[in-house]
Amino acid sequence: MTTPVCTSASHAASSRAQTLAYPSFSSYVRARQPVLLRTARSLTANPSDAEDLLQTALTKTYVAWERIEDHRALDGYVRRALLNTRTSQWRKRKVDEFACDELPEPEPVLGGDDPAEQQALHDAMWRAIMKLPARQRAMVVLRYYEDLSEVQTAEVLGVSVGTVKSAVSRALGKLREDPELVLAR
Repeated sequence: MTTPVCTSASHAASSRAQTLAYPSFSSYVRARQPVLLRTARSLTANPSDAEDLLQTALTKTYVAWERIEDHRALDGYVRRALLNTRTSQWRKRKVDEFACDELPEPEPVLGGDDPAEQQALHDAMWRAIMKLPARQRAMVVLRYYEDLSEVQTAEVLGVSVGTVKSAVSRALGKLREDPELVLAR
């Protein structure tokens, strides 16, 4: 009785061929993945969802790789894919929030040199950002975490600069009023 040749070798060769089809895509992903993952994390509630979101956006980018004319604008293309994918997810999501009789008291967050206090402030900021409406959250993330200009943010989101200015202004107002962040001042 002869044993068949290992099919995993042919599978590995097939995988290598797919990976090498666009070597520049592989290079791009290796170089930009940490930055893109940070953007995905800022759009989702947990790291696992962020990884899934980035994977989906990169898959869409890979499929369109040959059609993308200006590879210098890839970050914008992937950011747009991230935002579009996340927006689709928001539209499809099931509401799993429940009303309660009493609101929990926010823990006092104090600023300072203590790393634990800095982490607490960072966490409080993210909780406050996650409370913002999806569009405002996306604009705040692009403006202040991705460090894009108002013009670049407007370009990525396909809105006017005035829309970015007013939405970011409203979002910052909401953040200033957030009870958890008021305690941090």
